[in-house]
Amino acid sequence: MSSTLQALQDELRQQLGERVLAMRADLDEVTIEVSPAQYVEACTLLRDQPSLAFEQLIDLCGVDYHAWGDGLREGPRFAVVLHLLSVRRNQRLRLRVWCGDDQMPMVPSINGVWNSANWYEREAFDLYGIVFEGHEDLRRLLTDYGFIGHPFRKDFPISGTVEMRYDPETRRVVYQPVTIEPREIVPRVVREPGYGDLPRERSHPAA
Repeated sequence: MSSTLQALQDELRQQLGERVLAMRADLDEVTIEVSPAQYVEACTLLRDQPSLAFEQLIDLCGVDYHAWGDGLREGPRFAVVLHLLSVRRNQRLRLRVWCGDDQMPMVPSINGVWNSANWYEREAFDLYGIVFEGHEDLRRLLTDYGFIGHPFRKDFPISGTVEMRYDPETRRVVYQPVTIEPREIVPRVVREPGYGDLPRERSHPAA
C-alpha cells in the first residue's frame, strides 16, 4: 500500500472514529462503510474537515447483492455506494452504507450535503427501490410514472412485466402484458456463410 493511501486511512480513523464500521484499500482506492444512522454525519465530516476535504460527490448508485457469491453471502441485500473526490488533496474515496430492511430499503438523503446527489438518489430509487428519507422530490427518473417494479433488481424479469403503447381508440397511453417474442440472435463472427440471406428466385427460361 502506498504511503498516500495509508495516510488517508489514518486520517479517516482519526476524524470519523467509530463511525467507520469497516475500511479497506483495493486498487489504489480506500473504501469505508458507515451505518445509516451516522451516514449524513460522516458525509458532512468528509466534506467539511480540512484534512479530508471531499468537496465533490461524483457518483452515487444502488447495489443489489441478491445471489451474490452463489447465494452464500449473508447480510443486507441492498447498499448505496458513493464515490467522492477531493480536488484540493487529489484523493478519491468510496463509501458504502447498507440498507437495514430488504423489504423496504431506506437510507437518509445526502442531498443537503452534496446537491449533486439529487438525481443520483432519484435514479437509485427508480431502478432499485431504495428510499432516500428526507429527499424533497423523490420521483422516478428513468422509467414512466406508472412503471411497476424496479428494473435493476436482480430478481426483476428480464423481459419486464408490462409494456406501454398509445391506444388511438381511447386516445391515451395504456399498459398491457409484454409481447416480446424470443428470437435467435447469433453473433456475426460465428455465422456460417449465407446466414440470414433470403433465397434467390429461380429464373425461368423464356418459353
